[in-house]
Amino acid sequence: MRRLLLPALLVVTLAGCTSAETAAPAASPSSAPAPSSVAAPAPAGPEGGVPGLTGDPADLTVPTQAAAGTGAPPTELLTEDVVVGEGAAATQADTVDVRYTGTLWTDGSVFDSSWSRGDAPIQFPLNRVVPGFSQGIEGMAPGGRRVIVMPPDLAYGDNPPPGLPAGATLVFVVDLVGIS
Repeated sequence: MRRLLLPALLVVTLAGCTSAETAAPAASPSSAPAPSSVAAPAPAGPEGGVPGLTGDPADLTVPTQAAAGTGAPPTELLTEDVVVGEGAAATQADTVDVRYTGTLWTDGSVFDSSWSRGDAPIQFPLNRVVPGFSQGIEGMAPGGRRVIVMPPDLAYGDNPPPGLPAGATLVFVVDLVGIS
């Protein structure tokens, strides 16, 4: 079975399941601000490190996104907690409820965002996504926001889904809403 990174693809894949808890209901596109509507431009992050974020990254009621990375992209998984949550930390065996915005390291362009489908979190098991996403979320506690920078070998490598370039380094800003 091919591991999926994009929770939206996972939701589509699981849409045929009978459980109403598998996918959040779709919201109208105008029900939440798009990540690109976040006001302040992101400051540059350290070269080869976690890129800067737009807006007020500590405000979990609105989306934020990463700017373009600077320097050579990292070759190992990088994480940085923007807001530290409380309670039990997520493990590989857990199903998580998250909100996220994914951007490309090269230019900071958004390729996917749960926020664009409303503010309801997306739910998926951590063991059903690509390693960079599951490893990046592992250890987070609910109420936290984390930036995850994943090199291609922990994302899609040379076999990305449509719309993503092969060999892309991906940057996610993930809000962990809950663990089940």
